[in-house]
Amino acid sequence: MKGFNKEVKIGIAGIIALFILVFGINYLKGVSLFKPTRHFYVQFQDINGLAKSSPVFADGFKVGIVSKLEYDFVHPGNVVVEIDVDPSLRVPKGSTAELQSDLLGAVKLNLLLANNPREKVEYGDTIMGHVNAGALGKAADMIPTVEKMLPKLDSILTSLNMILANPAIPATLHNIENLTASLNNNSRQLERMMHDDIPLLTDKLNEIGDNFVAISGNLKQIDYAATMAKVDETLANVKQITDKLEQKDNTVGLLLNDPSLYNNLNQTAINAASLLDDLQNHPKRYVHFSVFGKKDKPKNP
Repeated sequence: MKGFNKEVKIGIAGIIALFILVFGINYLKGVSLFKPTRHFYVQFQDINGLAKSSPVFADGFKVGIVSKLEYDFVHPGNVVVEIDVDPSLRVPKGSTAELQSDLLGAVKLNLLLANNPREKVEYGDTIMGHVNAGALGKAADMIPTVEKMLPKLDSILTSLNMILANPAIPATLHNIENLTASLNNNSRQLERMMHDDIPLLTDKLNEIGDNFVAISGNLKQIDYAATMAKVDETLANVKQITDKLEQKDNTVGLLLNDPSLYNNLNQTAINAASLLDDLQNHPKRYVHFSVFGKKDKPKNP
């Protein structure tokens, strides 16, 4: 009896271990033994390395796994993929599936659900699928274009090497460096001027502005009407004097306007000049004197 109990225990333990092993393997594969699922079939022309137990996503959320892969020998060139999904998932009619590869080479199946609230795909029906090459496919499509560009790139690099080998390039870079240094120096000088000279100039301008304000205030205080009246009076007096000078009924007017007076004065000046000239030439005619006194003229015998 004791031996029987021992064998029974060993058998029960083996069954439990086997169940745990199967459950663990399926759990690692993503298969739930206790959760109900419904299956669909997806038809591909190329499964792109899709493996059994690969996850199935809808809108980025895992909704099932790939349960079986079969080649369609009746219609060569097609592979039928059986997927088990959550029975709560409603697949509208017109939905498709795609295979997408990431950069690490892992392949996942995405259900592209259509917008059809009235009709749905029944369990066990077939959905059409296609391959989405993704980033790797786009890179592969770019390879021919890159191959065409390689000769042009080689030519560009050759030209660039020739340009860089030109001895004028270092001189140009040196000139640019000097120019940059000069600009920096000018910037510092401008900064100093803005810091020192501009405030001083601003103070001067403010002072000049204050002076203008003071002058403007003084000008406002001037009686322009009285000043202009005095100017008019002065001009009237000047005009009156001028009129009198032009008239001949006064001494100044006669002096300025009588030509005979000018002629007499002119003649008098001429006579005076003639007299002075004769005096210089014949002084003895006009001056009779002696240092020792006048001598008596001898009497005639």
